[in-house]
Amino acid sequence: MNDDRYLQAKDCERITGIPEATWRYWAHIGSGPASFKLGHRRVWRESVLMAWIAEQEATTTRGGAA
Repeated sequence: MNDDRYLQAKDCERITGIPEATWRYWAHIGSGPASFKLGHRRVWRESVLMAWIAEQEATTTRGGAA
């Protein structure tokens, strides 16, 4: 059994600080982490969201000394 939680846009906002409306827009245009409809609600798997955050960090982190 999968212990993954299903997050709604408001949950994604709480985790990332990115507004709910942005999550819904990204889902509409096919951007951001993968989401799907569960009944009438758009949801994101928590594991997918966390992997997407890690990917964003890895691809945008600047290295080197100050």
